[in-house]
Amino acid sequence: MNRLTDNFKQLNARGEQALICFVTAGDPDVDKTVELAAAMYDAGVDALELGIPFSDPLADGPSIQASSQRALDSGMTAHKAMECARRIHARVPHLPLVLMTYYNPVLRYGMDRFAHDAATSGVDGVIITDLTPEEASAWQQNAAANNLATIYLLAPTSTDERVASVCKSCSGFVYCVSRTGVTGARQDVPQDLRDTLSRIRKHTNLPLAVGFGVSSPEHVAAISAFADGVVVGSSLVDLIHNNRDNPSLLKIAAEYCASLKGATRSSKVGSNV
Repeated sequence: MNRLTDNFKQLNARGEQALICFVTAGDPDVDKTVELAAAMYDAGVDALELGIPFSDPLADGPSIQASSQRALDSGMTAHKAMECARRIHARVPHLPLVLMTYYNPVLRYGMDRFAHDAATSGVDGVIITDLTPEEASAWQQNAAANNLATIYLLAPTSTDERVASVCKSCSGFVYCVSRTGVTGARQDVPQDLRDTLSRIRKHTNLPLAVGFGVSSPEHVAAISAFADGVVVGSSLVDLIHNNRDNPSLLKIAAEYCASLKGATRSSKVGSNV
């Protein structure tokens, strides 16, 4: 059991849902990324997704694409992102870390080396957005050997057969995409999201975390009624960018995360965790 799995179990026992927040490694810079992670942990964030910038982020909307490009323009690489994870773990060792990336950077890094370096950097799980279970046997062997969870995404359009296949291969938690399309803040929570999660729960006892389009405490509260976790990314990335030169950036980000975390305590979900 790693910290990610253990954290979900502890939250479930307390009747809370997990708040998982996403930041891009190196945006606005590595030092600030580390400081933001610490501030967010102090504000109640339960796990951190650390995005490794990639030049062709197909699953990401405008906000995270722009964040990745800014980081790349500043010299961020997969190796430097790994060092960023190492520094975050040294600063806040109890904060579960999930790397979010694409398959190309993992292959370029070296699959076995990537898994080893991730584990020794304090990472608990990895999301390789464009890697399917059918093509993931080599990665999953490396991940399992290093006690790394392999987290897959499921969309509302996933068939029952696809849900079963993904859930069988998944570990840590299942990332449930709230809507079709790419990441990005939205104004509403899809009406059929509860039904989508009910369908996925028939195939797994893993925690279900919902992401894509979550941007407000109201969204978090609504989703927390039937999910085990909520992922917030684009709105936080925008908040950080819009306040990058503000001396109060850490305080602003922490207050936003605290408001989101408060909404996860609003109702107890009937989970299988």
